[in-house]
Amino acid sequence: MNQPTDWGIDPKYYLPDALWERAMPLLPAPKPKKKAGRPRMDDRQALTAIFYLARTSCQWNALPRSLGADSTVHDRFEEWVADGFFQRLWVAGLLEYDARCGLEWEWQAMDGVMTKAPLGQAQTGPNPTDRGKGGTKRSVLTEGHGLPIGVAVDGANRHDSKLVQATLESIPIERPQPSAEQEQHLCLDAAYVGQAVEETLAQWGYTAHIRGRGEEKEARQQIPGYRARRWVVERTHSWMNRFRRLLIRWEKKPAHYVGFVHFACAFICFRAAGLFG
Repeated sequence: MNQPTDWGIDPKYYLPDALWERAMPLLPAPKPKKKAGRPRMDDRQALTAIFYLARTSCQWNALPRSLGADSTVHDRFEEWVADGFFQRLWVAGLLEYDARCGLEWEWQAMDGVMTKAPLGQAQTGPNPTDRGKGGTKRSVLTEGHGLPIGVAVDGANRHDSKLVQATLESIPIERPQPSAEQEQHLCLDAAYVGQAVEETLAQWGYTAHIRGRGEEKEARQQIPGYRARRWVVERTHSWMNRFRRLLIRWEKKPAHYVGFVHFACAFICFRAAGLFG
């Protein structure tokens, strides 16, 4: 399906054709109209508008009129979040990457990042790096290539170690069971030191590798053939931050912020699968 050329925005914010083709069959069926009126906004136009918002983080009421009325786009966004569409799109991206390239479950990594949340309500807390202002923490689990396979959101004051269980529980696809022949390693930084984390990871069948500040650099210098692996999750946070909507949480409802997070995860997976540049 050819990309429309009349959106009136920078083409770099157009929804890629390949992404739309994957998204289209995952969209919920439109609800029947109760009375006659304006025709329903085209789904592709609505998803393009949401993609534009995710990439630019413009205010809802600053959405270019060529993409539709902001109230209509917001209603569609709420509808799709409630339906779980963005998570389904993320799952589709993971499965497509797995079919094309293969998810690397042997070496995984987890890390959390804090963002501002000036309007956030639930799942926010005082940000210790921002003078106690309201903030959100995003905990991400990646597979060996850096694809996001788990995401949890909580208050900025929530310690990384307290989000391990929630992050692992958020994996949206079936995780292969670890075995003696096929171990699964999880790389973490010093924030995860503690017996509680070790017990949780043992219950999930992981072999934990918790490195303090500078330890990976020393290991590369001292251990022949040593390969640093935790950095992939930090790169994934950088990829996600290219969706500027995730840099500052403007959404009051946690589910809306998570919807944008899942959208970013889906884009990252489909791009890694080679569907677009």
